[in-house]
Amino acid sequence: MDNTITNILVVGVGGQGVMTATEILAEAAISLGHDVKKTEVAGMSQRGGVVSSHLRFGPRVLSPKIAPGAADIIVGFEAAEALRWSHYLKPAGLLLMNTARLVPPVVSSGLHAYPADPVAEIRALGIDVHAFDALAIAREMGDLRLGNSVMLGAIADHLPFGAGVLLDSILRRFAARKPEMVELNRRAFTAGRDAIARLMRSEESCAQP
Repeated sequence: MDNTITNILVVGVGGQGVMTATEILAEAAISLGHDVKKTEVAGMSQRGGVVSSHLRFGPRVLSPKIAPGAADIIVGFEAAEALRWSHYLKPAGLLLMNTARLVPPVVSSGLHAYPADPVAEIRALGIDVHAFDALAIAREMGDLRLGNSVMLGAIADHLPFGAGVLLDSILRRFAARKPEMVELNRRAFTAGRDAIARLMRSEESCAQP
């Protein structure tokens, strides 16, 4: 695989904004002149079904599909989905996830069981996962829809371009469609960015002898 290509896998359930987040990431990459390919798989996404979105960008990208073990970053909007897709992460890749549990229909209908502790199961695989409650941050800000910008803020410092590029893409989208939401989404982005920075500092401190 061309190591100049960045592979990002965004997963979650319908209604969380998985596809919107991927579109914003793609717009940020396009604004810098990257070749961008993306593809989505949605199962009853409007009813809370599982959603996955592959995004690849770089100087030249031929296929939108990310192979198992090749994702540089996995962004898990939902805990069990982050676990389910964790085998797509490459060694030393970044897995960042929202700990909120949004049970999809395949679980509520009894077809599958929800994992008891998705974070622990991911860590048992030897993956260094960074987990925080993005939904709680959005709730504190008064609008659960802000969870999307919280998650984008959380990964902003771990992309091959500056955080400002991603924030600009978010704000442009809201300025065109919902200008009254621009400042709220700016704050949500900053809150997510700050939350993951604090978490990683705490994890690093705990890891030191």
